[in-house]
Amino acid sequence: MPWGGLFLSCGRPSQEQQKSCLAAAGGFNYDAPFHGASKPNSTTNLTPEAAEASDKALVKHGFFVNHSHVLVGSGAATFDHAKSVLLSWKHLALGWANVEPDTPVKAGTRFCICYKELIPWVMLPLQIAYVTDGNVNSSGYGKGKIFVFGSGTLQGHLLAGEERFSVQLDEEDQMWYEVMSFSKPAHILSSLCYPYVQLRQRHFAHQSGQALLKHVASRSNDTR
Repeated sequence: MPWGGLFLSCGRPSQEQQKSCLAAAGGFNYDAPFHGASKPNSTTNLTPEAAEASDKALVKHGFFVNHSHVLVGSGAATFDHAKSVLLSWKHLALGWANVEPDTPVKAGTRFCICYKELIPWVMLPLQIAYVTDGNVNSSGYGKGKIFVFGSGTLQGHLLAGEERFSVQLDEEDQMWYEVMSFSKPAHILSSLCYPYVQLRQRHFAHQSGQALLKHVASRSNDTR
């Protein structure tokens, strides 16, 4: 049951608790014009220059924008390993945060990030807003490969906005992982503690990058 507008649990939330959370969560908790606003139209939208222009528009509307980039390695095999990490949610298997690993990565899927903050666990409801998967030559992205999905926050989330996870094999055969988010407070607790919330968002993105690096390295070693 929600407490103070939040979905809390004394222990790690069960699948039944998460289902109850999602059933009660309702729809997106941020304005319709920003639904899918984190989705890149092409790889040019993933460059720092294009990101800066997009970020300014979001900041103008009161959102905090965060980016984290990690160079994972090179080559198609590394890309495939990284993509499999995202599809199994291992990039969010952080101990203090996790998503059910069998959650389908497809548009419309609703899921919870279960997050431990001090004593209680918090269930943060989201819905996958879009997925882009393909050989970038056939998708208007140029040379290379890309896999991207973004999720929007639902009613009962501490924040309002989106988060994007992407792996990209660029024109120089380098494989990058990016976490991008834009958000603003959606609850009195996140409003009162917003500097701390922003710090935790940066920490979350950094830890996700480290988790992906670890799993890709492990998969690469297994195939040697």
